[in-house]
Amino acid sequence: MLTTAPHLYIRRPSPTTAEFTVTTCPPLTLPLRLALLALSALRLSLAATVLFALYTRFITPPTPTTSPTSTKHHHPPFPPQTYTSSPLSPTAYLTPTHLTSLLHALAASAPGQHLARLTAPLPPWLLSALSGALLYFALLWRLHTTESLLVLRGLGIQTATTAAGGALWGGGGLWGWVVGFGGPATRFIPTEKIRDVLINEAFKGFEVRYYLAVVVEGEEDVVVVFPRLLPGRRIVETVWRGVRGCLYEAPPEGYGYDGQWKRG
Repeated sequence: MLTTAPHLYIRRPSPTTAEFTVTTCPPLTLPLRLALLALSALRLSLAATVLFALYTRFITPPTPTTSPTSTKHHHPPFPPQTYTSSPLSPTAYLTPTHLTSLLHALAASAPGQHLARLTAPLPPWLLSALSGALLYFALLWRLHTTESLLVLRGLGIQTATTAAGGALWGGGGLWGWVVGFGGPATRFIPTEKIRDVLINEAFKGFEVRYYLAVVVEGEEDVVVVFPRLLPGRRIVETVWRGVRGCLYEAPPEGYGYDGQWKRG
């Protein structure tokens, strides 16, 4: 439900511009948006829990010091704040002392004590390794991959790869950056540097895979388009026809500018 096999979207804003997008993100229906939102909330909660577990295990709360004449009194969890500015300023009620006191109070609470008991039997190296794996899943694991090829006649082509934890509004954007922790990796190749655009084949394991390649002048290796997804042959052929039709002003005989067969 949350991911699909790579499929192609074609956008043709003008006869001289074409964008081909291959993605594993299914159509963003309302149930899918809600599921991705719930998954994002779960991942953020998991990250907060892991960080708090590390705090309770490796950071010992300081013991408050008291004078002999005041041993019967307890320090308040939130010390009085001396205002140096207006009491309504945004930083008047949140200080490092308040944050530390809040973390200590959470560690002393029943859930904090239960979490500390769960992690106490684990050796430090094992707890660190498990925490790293969980933090990777919560913060860095990418759910969807989107790769695109933008063709601008007379200017060149641009490849882009975006991996996101789950974009609610499609295509990455701000949400994709926040959840996936990074923007798209792009490369622009000017038209004068493009020697040819061709379909190649290679072995991946015991399987023959077809891929779209751009031969760039002055470079020994070709530039592979959609290198992470490596879509099927039908998608590769469709993109190849569309790219050549946009770059060289006319598509191959029998095909439209979108790379689709037009003759019946």
